[in-house]
Amino acid sequence: MYGLGIIRGMGITLKHFVDTYLDDLRFVGKRYYDSGSLKVRQGPKGAGAFTVQYPEEKLPMPERFRFVPFLLFEENDDGTTQDRCTSCGICSKVCPPQCIWIERTKDPVTKRPVPEPKDFHIDIDICMNCGYCAEFCPFDAIKMDHDYELSSYDRTSAHIFNKERLSKPVSYYASIRPNFFLAEEKVRAEENKKKAKQAAAKEKAKGGGKAKAAAPAKAAAPAAAPAATATAPAPAAAPAAEDDAAAKKRALAEKRKAMIAARKAKKG
Repeated sequence: MYGLGIIRGMGITLKHFVDTYLDDLRFVGKRYYDSGSLKVRQGPKGAGAFTVQYPEEKLPMPERFRFVPFLLFEENDDGTTQDRCTSCGICSKVCPPQCIWIERTKDPVTKRPVPEPKDFHIDIDICMNCGYCAEFCPFDAIKMDHDYELSSYDRTSAHIFNKERLSKPVSYYASIRPNFFLAEEKVRAEENKKKAKQAAAKEKAKGGGKAKAAAPAKAAAPAAAPAATATAPAPAAAPAAEDDAAAKKRALAEKRKAMIAARKAKKG
């Protein structure tokens, strides 16, 4: 009973051993880095084991593979670049080993902070490649790279990456993670579309409010016109009022004359 299990196990090992050489005969003169051959040998049709002659041959990295983070920048049509990073500091806060530190840009005149990193540092020896920084970034400004060949003899100068070394264009990210890039751009386009609809709705609401405010003014203008026409004949009554005032003045003058004449007669 026990010996039968050992024999079966050794039989499987022997089968893989033989299949390895038989499979090698199928690829005589072909290198494993050929994309077609590599897919066959790594797929269900592959048999036995095969050796990748690194560094001459390298296995392609899957999209979900993550290594040291890097920063994204947009390439404008006029040749300028714009960092996606706003130096908000969320990546450095969620980083478990605390290997990220950021220096924010300040306005030279007002000394107020500007939403752009002056410098960005990552200690790749401390980084655990967890991907939290890329997951929590609200601006899709930091992503995980596929470049794993970073060994050197001096960690103090080569293993602390600054902003210049970390920055890579969006096109590079699209090349290493095409499916992720397309999905993210689709979500970004939908969000921009929603923002545009909200802005249009606000403008429409403002325009409607102005129209409502202008409507009563327009309605009041025709109503005021008849009143103006009704009071138009009023100037015709002005001469009658002037005649009454003149008559009163004449009456007062005659009364004064009569009083003066009476005083003179009394004195005489």
